[in-house]
Amino acid sequence: MSVLGRTIKHSNLIDRSIIANFAQDDPIQGRLFNPSEDMSNMDKDVIFEGLKQLYQKKVLPLEVASKYAHFGSPPMGPSDFDAKPMVLILGQYSVGKTSFIRSLLQRDFPGQRIGPEPTTDRFTAIMHSPPGDEYGRQIPGHALVMQTTKPFRGLSSFGNNFLCKFEGVEVAASVLKNITIVDTPGVLAGEKQRIGRDYDFAEIIKWFAERADMIIIMFDAHKLDISDELKTVLDELKPHQEKIRILLNKADVIDSQALLRVYGALMWSLGKVVQTPEVCRVYMSSFWDSPLKSVEHR
Repeated sequence: MSVLGRTIKHSNLIDRSIIANFAQDDPIQGRLFNPSEDMSNMDKDVIFEGLKQLYQKKVLPLEVASKYAHFGSPPMGPSDFDAKPMVLILGQYSVGKTSFIRSLLQRDFPGQRIGPEPTTDRFTAIMHSPPGDEYGRQIPGHALVMQTTKPFRGLSSFGNNFLCKFEGVEVAASVLKNITIVDTPGVLAGEKQRIGRDYDFAEIIKWFAERADMIIIMFDAHKLDISDELKTVLDELKPHQEKIRILLNKADVIDSQALLRVYGALMWSLGKVVQTPEVCRVYMSSFWDSPLKSVEHR
């Protein structure tokens, strides 16, 4: 039911029957939520506040009585309704995830590390900074999961090893007024995936995927192989196929003929893992600070 609540929160189409039932229980809110009126111009904050009260009055007592938190997700708090839409970014190491985020923010952010070697070794939640804080700041994971105003309290159940690899970053960037971006460590390959992590990477990705509104999976034009750990991650994402976007990065370093072959190889690799009848749409990009190298791609 918590997943249903999050789906309703971020949906543009609100079930009129739910609003009508809520209106019957609360005459004051009923005047605000008139099912017969056009809702396209209604204040979304009023809708979210109504859904929050509906969850607390109707759904939360049922979750507590059935002990839903023992086999599902913990009860939702006010921060889950007030949180901005979340964008989860996945990919193997050095495919350009952090460079992509830097391009979106149009600036550097605290804790940023970019290089050809595996650099991002932790989960980073990038949020908008409070007014007046232009330089940004880092928040340790242990402190972040204790803040009632942030939607990350459920991560405390993954233990100290994970929280040491989790942090929050607040940055003054206009795009962060509407979304929260989650950067992830590069997916490992070979023996490293079995002994290199002291926390359950796939389960944490599953937790974020359930709450994310968009999941961007990035590939490098020179590294199209899908490791065992990436395959495990993609298996965890199967219930969220509608959220996934495939991004082929660094497409500017190869010519158009090679790009067609790379695209075909990527589609073949994804076809063996993503078991869907529809063909995945692949977006191509190059997030360089300098102009695009290939004239054909400009």
